[in-house]
Amino acid sequence: MAATGSEEETQLQDMEEEAAGGEREMESEEEGMGVEGSDEEEGDSSDDEKENEAEIQRLEEQLSINAFDYNCHVDLIKLLRQEGELVRLHRARQKMSELFPLTEEIWLDWLKDEIRMADQDSDREKVYELFEKAVKDYICKNAGPEIWLEYAQYSIGGIGTQGGIQKVREIFERALTAVGLHMTKGTAVWEAFREFENAILGTVQPLPGSVPTPEQQALLNAQLERIHTLFRRQLAVPLLDMEATYAEYEEWSDKAISAAVTQQYKKALQQMEKSKPYEEALLVAEPPKLAEYQAYIDYELKEGDPARIQVIFERALAENCLVPDMWAKYTQYLDRQLKIKDLVLSSHDRAVRNCPWTVGLWKNYLLALERHGAEHQTVSVDNFEKALNAGFIQATDYVEIWQAYLDYLRRRVDFSKESSRELEELRAAFTRALDYMKQDVEERFSESGDPSCTIMQIWARIEALHCKNMQKARELWDSIMTKGNAKYANMWLEYYNLERSYGDTQHCRKALHRAVQCTSDYPEHVCEVLLTFERVEGTLEEWDIAVQKTENRLTRVNEQRAKVAEKEALLAKQEEEKAEQRRKAKAEKKAQKKTQKMGRTGEKRKAEEEEEEEDEWGEESEQPMKKHKGEGDQGFRDAGEEAMETETGLFGRKAPLAKTSEVSAGKKPQVAAAKQGNQDKRNDRKSVFVSNLAFTLEDPETKIRDFFERCGPVEEVRPVYKQNGTFRGYCYVQFEDQKTVPEALKLDRQEMDGRPMFVSPCVDKSKNPNFKVFKYSSSLEKHKIFISGLPFSCTKEQLEELCKEHGSFKDIRLVTNRAGKPKGLAYVEFENEEQASRAVLKMDGIVFQDHTIKVAISNPPQRNVTGKPESSRLLGSMIPRQLYGARGKGRTQLSMFPRALHRQPAPQAKAENGTLQSQPEGPVREEPASASGAQPKPLSNADFAGLLLKKYNPSPGHIADECCLYTVTSLTHLAWFVQLSREFEPISKEQY
Repeated sequence: MAATGSEEETQLQDMEEEAAGGEREMESEEEGMGVEGSDEEEGDSSDDEKENEAEIQRLEEQLSINAFDYNCHVDLIKLLRQEGELVRLHRARQKMSELFPLTEEIWLDWLKDEIRMADQDSDREKVYELFEKAVKDYICKNAGPEIWLEYAQYSIGGIGTQGGIQKVREIFERALTAVGLHMTKGTAVWEAFREFENAILGTVQPLPGSVPTPEQQALLNAQLERIHTLFRRQLAVPLLDMEATYAEYEEWSDKAISAAVTQQYKKALQQMEKSKPYEEALLVAEPPKLAEYQAYIDYELKEGDPARIQVIFERALAENCLVPDMWAKYTQYLDRQLKIKDLVLSSHDRAVRNCPWTVGLWKNYLLALERHGAEHQTVSVDNFEKALNAGFIQATDYVEIWQAYLDYLRRRVDFSKESSRELEELRAAFTRALDYMKQDVEERFSESGDPSCTIMQIWARIEALHCKNMQKARELWDSIMTKGNAKYANMWLEYYNLERSYGDTQHCRKALHRAVQCTSDYPEHVCEVLLTFERVEGTLEEWDIAVQKTENRLTRVNEQRAKVAEKEALLAKQEEEKAEQRRKAKAEKKAQKKTQKMGRTGEKRKAEEEEEEEDEWGEESEQPMKKHKGEGDQGFRDAGEEAMETETGLFGRKAPLAKTSEVSAGKKPQVAAAKQGNQDKRNDRKSVFVSNLAFTLEDPETKIRDFFERCGPVEEVRPVYKQNGTFRGYCYVQFEDQKTVPEALKLDRQEMDGRPMFVSPCVDKSKNPNFKVFKYSSSLEKHKIFISGLPFSCTKEQLEELCKEHGSFKDIRLVTNRAGKPKGLAYVEFENEEQASRAVLKMDGIVFQDHTIKVAISNPPQRNVTGKPESSRLLGSMIPRQLYGARGKGRTQLSMFPRALHRQPAPQAKAENGTLQSQPEGPVREEPASASGAQPKPLSNADFAGLLLKKYNPSPGHIADECCLYTVTSLTHLAWFVQLSREFEPISKEQY
């Protein structure tokens, strides 16, 4: 066969030289044309070259600062290729390929450039190495046969060298393994392979009329058998358009197709028919086709063919390369089923290159490296250090990757030896992990990510269990307790169990005594454990000491709880008294207004009385406060929630001002009598509350009636208006039948005039003060992103165009103020958190319509507690958040807040899980606490005036000690002082 191969190479060498000569002639012509063109446009292109060079330098500087800027890499490569800077272009492509998987387009351009520059055999080997690197990237291996075909085509140019034909066949065989099973694109590779073998067949056939020698006949028969084999292999694989291939084989073959081949073909055809619905679903689906691929994968997993399972996974990842769950499922299948080292490790490597922010993929990669016996240098330096620089989204992700690495180091240690290099490396890694969490992670996230000190607990247990070093374990636990964990019973019991297992009785008793003294969440539990321990281990004296200590501790706890309950009762009473005072003041104010109106005559007086009666028809409560800036997502429902608190306003007007003019002109319907009748027949059980309607909605009563009549007959629609006659954006819809209400509630969030309306049950808040319809999210929303810095002219369609390439989204909401004007903010809700994470990485810091936007994971702050006074709610909104998420620290203007008005700390009382009970809010006197635990006295008018006048220094720009009179520097501070002053009676001009 070696002689046969040599003869084939000799016969095809002339063909190769002719093709190469033709290419060189074309290149020479192109170069000549290029020179001529450059002479003509030399003057025009000089300025462009300078601009491009400046842009190239800017991009290179930017990459030196942030090497992970994907778009910057792409722009730099395009400019360098345009300018013909081949050396710098090669370097730029090399750097990008080390950080990211390259797209098929970038690889093809790179390969074609290298092929044009390859003149010698040594250069050809470099091109082969580049092809090998290209086919390892995810998007080249499975997206299509283009790069494999380019690889085979290039190798054909080297068939004149020794073993050239065999190398081409080897590349085609690898291409068939990679994409030959691709049902829609695999046919191209099979046909290219057959065309190559047919070309070889043409060179070995004898001349017409000549008699072939035995060697020539043997060579001819072998080549024919190769082509027969390719046809048979292809017909055994389920591919689209298999019938055409079978017909081609019948036409090509000089003898009938065997029954065995026909049987395999029919079997593959049946398999293709089964898979065809999944392929058709992929053809009609919109990218990224995640659901369709998932269904296809589940089908292939049930079928159980490993090769086809691998192919469908690779196809899915080609279009969903930034979906961590897909990579996790694929690598898990490879780890548990195929277990082929090269395939497993390469897939894990591609997974973390595509989704470097996902800690789970890095953990699985470290396990796979250890499972397949990778060198310690590969695990530690090449991969773990890369994971630390991957840019995880949460602080807890760094805890997980450190735990995975420490587990790997622990399994390398032989604890039968007192000391070893591996043990010292493990201890050094624990020390580095703690420093890393304290410095790097806390600096970035403003939280450690490991409040329970899990890493330190593992270290302490390893020292106690494997190293028999309880002294070191105790030192670690002392450090754990000093980090705020001493108040939790479960932490003390964990330490006690460690001492119980590996320590001694003395230290167990000491730990339990400290637990009884320090625990604040479940003191009864640790007291019970101490008494149980003394029953088993202690003497009578030790038992008496334990009983006395637990009784004293529980007595103090009960006293503290009683004080807390007393304070809560007193606060509730004070709130009731304040509410009663406000109701009385409001009633007196209304009475004064009615007295003033008694002197008025004519139709104007009657119209005003009718409006007053309309006000009284709503429930008696304060006007809702306006929502403050920065209260997180779902802010666009504020109007709806405020309206749910009370039915304040005027019902029944269809035209805000026109009706008033009609009444004044002499059209006097019996409004008061009608309203009184409506109030008598009002039924909340047959009604729904509709909010978040547009303030500019024209004829709201008619539109809302028409909208809800699809659910059933509507008895009455009660839109709510302001005193000036403008619509307030919410109303009440009462049906004739109570059974219609559930159908109406299903219309929640449907749009009316381009705005989603909220439909909720109608509940009397005076009878059900704790009723709450809308539940606002106050935790990290990983599937939703928050965008700031948008231009006010940005539309929803433009934002959809910007976000659609990062995944499929459920909803996009542009934040507006109450007047409907944009605020430059938006929320985008994606299908899953992976798409949201991808959008954050790709969109944060980009320039959109000449505005640099900021993008982060949505992390709404805590909502205000219902029932607080208005000043307390406003004050609470200015308190800085304690837990910061992906957006970093929340901004606050607390530094501008007078210290004299700060809430004073009350004696701490603990509830479940160590959470403080709510303390009284609002300004209080700075008086020493009395022995009876009486509450601080609220400020009077004189106190409030004193706060404003106390120690006032009139020098410009100077704030005196205690900072009692502040310059109002913003609307926020002005609003605060106005709201706070409402808690007190007016201050006279002389007092001020």
